[in-house]
Amino acid sequence: MKKNMGNADRVIRIVLAIVFAALYFTGTVTGTLGLVLVILGGVFMLTSLVSFCPLYTIVGLNTCPNE
Repeated sequence: MKKNMGNADRVIRIVLAIVFAALYFTGTVTGTLGLVLVILGGVFMLTSLVSFCPLYTIVGLNTCPNE
């Protein structure tokens, strides 16, 4: 897997994952929407940790400065 995410993308995704988790676990967002946000937050966190987004590959996007 070649990295295709820059640092800005990684930070934004980590922040969003934390916000989604906080909204769910504080009970602000519940039900199906809450579960969708938690799953999306997990995907954001995982892709941030490995610096690779499969969707970026499909679309042909690369924000990583190391070419």
